[in-house]
Amino acid sequence: MRKARSVIIWAVVSLCMIVLITLPVNLQTQLITSITVVTVMALIKILKGEGTWRLVALAFGTSIVLRYVYWRTTNTLPPLNQLENFIPGLLLYLAEMYSVAMLALSLFIVATPLPSRPSRAANPGRLPHVDVFVPSYNEDAGLLGNTLAAAKAMDYPAEKLHVWLLDDGGTLQKRNSGKLLEAQAAAARHIELKQLCDDLDVHYLTRDRNEHAKAGNLNNGMKHSTGELIAVFDADHAPARDFLLETVGYFEDDPKLFLVQTPHFFINPDPLERNLRTFDKMPSENEMFYGIIQRGLDKWNAAFFCGSAAVLSRKALESQNGFSGISITEDCETALALHGSGWNSIYVDKPLIAGLQPATFASFIGQRSRWAQGMMQILRFRFPLLKRGLTIPQRFCYMSSTLFWLFPFPRTIFLFAPLFYLFFDLEIFTASGGEFLAYTLAYMLVNLMMQNYLYGSFRWPWISELYEYVQTVHLLPAVVSVMLNPRKPTFKVTAKDESIAVSRLSEISRPFFVIFAVQIVALIITIYKIYAEPYKADVTLVVGGWNVINLIMAGCALGVVSERGERALSRRVRVNRRCEFGVSGKWYAASIEDVSVHGARLHIFNKQLDEMLVGALGEIRFRPYSGAELETLPLIVRNIEPSGDISNVGCQYVPKSALDHRLIADLMFANSDQWTEFQASRRRNPGLIRGTIWFLGLSLYQTSRGLIYFFRSMRPEREAQQKAAKVNAG
Repeated sequence: MRKARSVIIWAVVSLCMIVLITLPVNLQTQLITSITVVTVMALIKILKGEGTWRLVALAFGTSIVLRYVYWRTTNTLPPLNQLENFIPGLLLYLAEMYSVAMLALSLFIVATPLPSRPSRAANPGRLPHVDVFVPSYNEDAGLLGNTLAAAKAMDYPAEKLHVWLLDDGGTLQKRNSGKLLEAQAAAARHIELKQLCDDLDVHYLTRDRNEHAKAGNLNNGMKHSTGELIAVFDADHAPARDFLLETVGYFEDDPKLFLVQTPHFFINPDPLERNLRTFDKMPSENEMFYGIIQRGLDKWNAAFFCGSAAVLSRKALESQNGFSGISITEDCETALALHGSGWNSIYVDKPLIAGLQPATFASFIGQRSRWAQGMMQILRFRFPLLKRGLTIPQRFCYMSSTLFWLFPFPRTIFLFAPLFYLFFDLEIFTASGGEFLAYTLAYMLVNLMMQNYLYGSFRWPWISELYEYVQTVHLLPAVVSVMLNPRKPTFKVTAKDESIAVSRLSEISRPFFVIFAVQIVALIITIYKIYAEPYKADVTLVVGGWNVINLIMAGCALGVVSERGERALSRRVRVNRRCEFGVSGKWYAASIEDVSVHGARLHIFNKQLDEMLVGALGEIRFRPYSGAELETLPLIVRNIEPSGDISNVGCQYVPKSALDHRLIADLMFANSDQWTEFQASRRRNPGLIRGTIWFLGLSLYQTSRGLIYFFRSMRPEREAQQKAAKVNAG
């Protein structure tokens, strides 16, 4: 009876909604309605309404969006007999409907996400054996040493913790390569990493051939291990000491649990954050996914494996013959297969690992191209909407995750649509300036407000649009390529631990300057059209305003592709740990102020050190989190900066043994609370108005910076041409 009553209520509400959406009203009424809805949503936000009030605001916003969709569908498409207008007009319409569909899926997933799960301490008497897999391909020994040492140092019974380095860079196939240099490098790597693993007391494993990329490497690890659970860490993802204690306990509660996924936290900025200098004050791009979306997916039992920072059930994996490898995104594909077989997943929203992300814009695009192509392969070969065994909510969740990577198509259309009118006088959107104000502008404003409701302090206004724009230019051909030939893409390891010594333009920056120049021309044409054709000024102003928004985004992108030089090889993390500093036979009371994977900065109290000590070998003694005894780490003094009674000493580690790698890992990665505190320090919501003003200022500055980099890059070319001309003349 109750179920029937719910269906009746749903049907009545839906019918009322359809009537309201399709109700014919004049332009003035529509404008007043839009202003009223925007005002109500703003008031609820200002009054910090949560729970039911949040859903009320989203419902008001949804009504405006649906009203716009109805008007857009029935009133704005060009006539079919005008193909030069109709075809680009239809493409623009489809791009907008894609955006509406993705908004609808986002509302379904994250309107009421699960709150962060409380800590789930494992039962000490029932801890399972855990195999820790660290797959590697071309990472250097120093990076691997820190990750393996951190994994080995996790708080867990030693007899039940089995750490494996799965080395795909030293396979028999590579060591026997017909290319001599490649074979020698693989053989040297094989010997070096075997010795490293012996020193750290972890297992070294390689295989005969590099088949099925990362999925094949992980499956090879499963063949040689027996632990009930498998933890996976990328080569540059070092776990905190409490990683296993925070995750393995969940497997006691649910025998059908296949995955406990934790967020990927990065200690270095991505290229946008580094070049725009937003890393320390604005949430990272991935925090929207790991802070909100994964919790929303978790509500529907659809949180998926992200390739690292996760614990998986061996029993579940074996039921599907291990990790899936049809696509180049084996993580999401594996989760899709297991969810379809009735297994469950859990997401723990606490950063328990610290990793590295691409530092250069080219590497960043390479990584995103792999993700986009892999998701397109899943869409093509697995098609989640019709995947047998998935619940209806899971189907929607996986469709959202895969369809998202189609964004280069609508972004390209939104970028070029104004140019059809400004350059060619094509009318691909038949509406007056007043109608645009009442419907389109209201829809855009409500859309921004809804995003602010959904993601708030996890994503600032216009940042998603910027990330999508800078990726679109290079991802569009990658997505088209995989659509035409879905089996062509191959797994490519993302370059990590990079550094940029000298400021320069990215090697793939040229298209952004071309697009910016075209939009400048379009701006000039807009001004001319308003002057020359005043009878069409309302439409020209609307289209020109659209182009200005694109121009602001394109200008900000110029700063993104202008790579800032960095002196430091790796990002420093602030800590505050007491230690003793020894150099030239003397010991001083000190504190460790910040650390990186390569070195540390110390404060020496009540003592000004002689700058002659620069270059001297020294050491620090400190107490690791794991024990009560002081341990000693060798280092070399790189610089000394006196500051009153305090000497600031920059040091570089000089690891000589496996213990040294453990101490570096302890300094850098052991304490997970520092990652949580750092994330919390960036999570604030500037609001739509302040956020927009901030973005405008950012764009203006980055436009000028990008143009300066561009003209500087032209100098060497001109100088080379002048020298060549002199040589030819001589």
